[in-house]
Amino acid sequence: MTKHLSRRHFMGRIAKSAGAAAFSLPVIANDLYAKGRASANDRITVALIGCGGMGTGNMNTVMHDERTQVVAACDVYEQNRMRAKNRVDDYYGNEDCADYNDYRELLDRDDIDAVIIATPDHWHTRIAISACEAGKDIYCQKPLTLTIHEGKTLVKAVRRYGRIFQVGSQQRSSNNFRFACELVRNGRIGKVHTVKVFLPNGSDGPWIPNAPTPDGLDWDMYLGPAPKVPYNRQRFQGNFRWFFDYSGGQMTDWGAHHFDIAQWGLGTDLSGPVSVEGTGVLPQNGMHETFTSYNCAYEYANGVKMIATNPENGTRFEGSDGMVHVWRGGMKTDPVDLLKEKLTSQDIHLYNSPGHERDWINCVIDRRKPICDVEIGHRSVSCAHLGNIAMRLGRKLHWDPVKEEFINDAEANRWLFRPYRAPWYL
Repeated sequence: MTKHLSRRHFMGRIAKSAGAAAFSLPVIANDLYAKGRASANDRITVALIGCGGMGTGNMNTVMHDERTQVVAACDVYEQNRMRAKNRVDDYYGNEDCADYNDYRELLDRDDIDAVIIATPDHWHTRIAISACEAGKDIYCQKPLTLTIHEGKTLVKAVRRYGRIFQVGSQQRSSNNFRFACELVRNGRIGKVHTVKVFLPNGSDGPWIPNAPTPDGLDWDMYLGPAPKVPYNRQRFQGNFRWFFDYSGGQMTDWGAHHFDIAQWGLGTDLSGPVSVEGTGVLPQNGMHETFTSYNCAYEYANGVKMIATNPENGTRFEGSDGMVHVWRGGMKTDPVDLLKEKLTSQDIHLYNSPGHERDWINCVIDRRKPICDVEIGHRSVSCAHLGNIAMRLGRKLHWDPVKEEFINDAEANRWLFRPYRAPWYL
């Protein structure tokens, strides 16, 4: 494998021109998504923003694709970013991978074509919009956003700047999830009446005292647009998902996966339910904030019910003539012979991804939307946000999936947005 970068300046000019055009036009030109704008014979230069476990996993997959070269790593925790940098340098046999504490310095480089964003959820939207403005294509981990308003704003930015955006809902790139949804979409279980989304239980978390910030951690930058609080280990790294300031608990963490499959199977990728109600249990002990168990009921305009509950895992479609239940690594059907079903050329065939990161790279080259485009990811996690809002308010809410707002409910609509801590803004 060659080690040199042959594509930086070429794609940098494309990124600059696309960004400049976006400033003068209200919408992007159609040819920004046309095939052939980038050559498969050249390297795509990629940078990682957020070097924890999920980010380095995505980076490893991308790095092993011969069409790419990872050139930079950014994390507010020195230990994380240096681990990522060293892994990249070891792979390429050099010391060329740059490391950054501030993502803005990385985005200022015009020799970077694309970025992987794998920070805590509350940072996704601000960084992704900045990446769009800088002309970068984006792979962003799920849950995509902290709020529904963030998602609406992000979708507009991606479209305006003509970026290729893959959301890290990788179950869409697994054969069993695709096949399950194809069975449902082709009527093999009859008329669907109920979808059950099973989520793991949340965490109470222990009470531990605040502590000095660890060496090498820029805690203020970690908090970013979230409220300023003292450092506490329970708010850091993997535990961030148990605090509403940074995430939405298992409802958004696993919900972003399983609601995504529910919407795919129902054919509602770009829509959503029309009502939601639910109850949940908040932590009784410890310092975590998000719901530990949940029972949310959604209804779609066609009468299909969707239930989000625990503690099973996966997504189950129930129809007039049968059932399909799919989860990571497995699937069961009723009748069981559906597992051997062969689709015909007349049936609906869903997007067959070669692998989630590889699909993104293909689409960066071909300038087409990937299997989990930004709007799909936004609509999927919106289901999770709606569930959290309904549980927090404790009453049935009526939702307009076109306007993406609650109907005649000012109190509920206030939950669609959260203010950012200065100087950060959306």
